Amino acid sequence: MKKLLVVIDMQTDFTTGALGTKEAVLILPSVKQKIEHYQKDGNPIVFTKDTHQTNYLTTQEGKNLPVSHCMEGSKGWELDPIIAPLALDAPCFCKPSFGSIELGSYVKEGNFDQVELIGLCTDICVISNAMIIKAFSPETSIIVDASCCAGVTPKSHQTALEAMKMCQIQIINE
Repeated sequence: MKKLLVVIDMQTDFTTGALGTKEAVLILPSVKQKIEHYQKDGNPIVFTKDTHQTNYLTTQEGKNLPVSHCMEGSKGWELDPIIAPLALDAPCFCKPSFGSIELGSYVKEGNFDQVELIGLCTDICVISNAMIIKAFSPETSIIVDASCCAGVTPKSHQTALEAMKMCQIQIINE
């Protein structure tokens, strides 16, 4: 079985920075362990990074979420220090908004049997990328490990998980 792990936006601004939450910090050990498991098994891993420019606050997203974060090249844009050493040789998709069309294409072209998503935030970028992958590769099995995800709030995390279930995305809790 050809498997891929997609690690969504495990960046400092979402763990301990501008938009960090205690829930995001709490999943760091589980995310690290999941990445190490995929590496040990020789399965490919890709990362995404929320990537904003100096004009962020004038964009539609910036007007709705007026908190500068993940500014390209900043410390907050970098992967969390616990995760960064595990991503040195892996492809990374920098995305200016919630989901990555390039990631969807990568999955489709890679002909993966299974894609597992983990990361931040369940209710924004994880769900957006899961839905893009589902649109690009409708016959690919898509899994989200809830224990390796955190949302803006625990309630919105749970709501996003339920929405993904309705779209035939398998939710696990390892």
